[in-house]
Amino acid sequence: MRLNLQTLPALPARIATPSYARGDLTAGIVHIGLGNFHRAHQAWYLHRLMQRGLAHDWAILGAGVRPADAAQREKMLAQDCLTTLIELDPAGKSAEVTGAMIGYVPVAPDNAPLIAHMAEPAIRIVSLTVTEGGYYVAADGGFDGEHPDMRADATHPDTPKTAFGAMIAALRLRRANGTGPFTCQSCDNLQGNGDILRQTLVGLARLGDPDLATWIDDNVTFPNAMVDCIVPATGAGELALARSFGIDDAVPVTHENFRQWVIEDKFCAGRPDWDQVGAVFTADVHSYEAMKLRQLNAGHQIIATPGELLSIDTIAGTMAHPLIRDAFRKIQTDEIVPHVAAVPGMTPLAYVDLIAGRFSNPEIHDTTRRVAFDGSSRHPGFLHPIIRDALARGTPFDGLALIEALWARMCYATREDGSVIAPNDPAWDILQAAAKTAKDDPQHWIDQRRFYGDLGQNPAFAERFDVWLRLIWRDGTEAALRRYLGG
Repeated sequence: MRLNLQTLPALPARIATPSYARGDLTAGIVHIGLGNFHRAHQAWYLHRLMQRGLAHDWAILGAGVRPADAAQREKMLAQDCLTTLIELDPAGKSAEVTGAMIGYVPVAPDNAPLIAHMAEPAIRIVSLTVTEGGYYVAADGGFDGEHPDMRADATHPDTPKTAFGAMIAALRLRRANGTGPFTCQSCDNLQGNGDILRQTLVGLARLGDPDLATWIDDNVTFPNAMVDCIVPATGAGELALARSFGIDDAVPVTHENFRQWVIEDKFCAGRPDWDQVGAVFTADVHSYEAMKLRQLNAGHQIIATPGELLSIDTIAGTMAHPLIRDAFRKIQTDEIVPHVAAVPGMTPLAYVDLIAGRFSNPEIHDTTRRVAFDGSSRHPGFLHPIIRDALARGTPFDGLALIEALWARMCYATREDGSVIAPNDPAWDILQAAAKTAKDDPQHWIDQRRFYGDLGQNPAFAERFDVWLRLIWRDGTEAALRRYLGG
């Protein structure tokens, strides 16, 4: 049955559906970057509140700034912005339809509709998921004000191309109209994601309007948050799975049976009571996000990188490979856990067991390719800080050096069976060229300061990287993993 508001009452009884009337909802949030993760995470928490009769004035307007977002908009509007969520629990699958999103802002080159909606007084939160590498962070961690996108938005502030330029334009209107600020909320996997969003927004505003930049810095809030839920991309299998529940959904979302959301309570214009449905508000987001980013996100790269080279299609498949599974546990236990603090209710060692089980879930068809995507952001963001800490403290890092060498081998763009790895990174051409040179000169790879900073100049790290990359090219991925596991 085609999913929309008219057919909602006729869906099979086993499908949970909204108990609230969509006509009673009004928008309080604009979310930019409406992908699967948002609909399985933030929108789900809001849906759960609405099921309790709460937060009906916090409904979501989806938005995007890329031409490709127009296609997503058409699909969502055709089904009245309803979403089928399918939980992939090994004990049994279940499905529900959520309705916290009530509209989708038209996509336009000048972002005028988006700016107008964000400037409306009822909008009190603008949230976004634009991937880890989408915040215009320079190699030194500061704001990349020289990026052509940022220069263009600073030069043409009324017709910005980026989400950040549009947010600044809307805040300019709100200041002029006396509407007041909205909260800017990042939902991306970045340590200090609120701080990074502040840096980007204030940095961009300062390029063209220093007074506005000061007003934003003083009045807008940017709560840091840790978000967690494994949400695979939607393909033919996911479409078929939705149909197996009796639902014809053009954009269904599958997800694991785990969610976590830890947030700083810094909302200048109010917020939904997400804590009533499982979110955690705390002043110590850093400890939670450090555990997640260093163990789960880094762990994803630890298994996806060799998995891609060995032609293993899914993350669960990588965990079924004994060498990858054992290397994952050894690296986590010996090299990562020493640099992670416990959080209430969870030790780093217990977290290793938790994520190992989640990664091994055979119902989650999360592709190795998706997890390995954008390594040029994920390796510097998730693995390199651990290596730096290990070097500073004199703790083991050999397995992490091995993963870096496997990444260099992966970026050569062929698997060990000879098949081609299609471009899988915004910097793919740069990475592939460096990988080809590094085959004979490993130092060339870690001399890429754009990704490694000064890490490549550390003699201890450089020596181990050199050993591993030469071994991988000579004997292969599995031989390197065996060597690491054998000490």
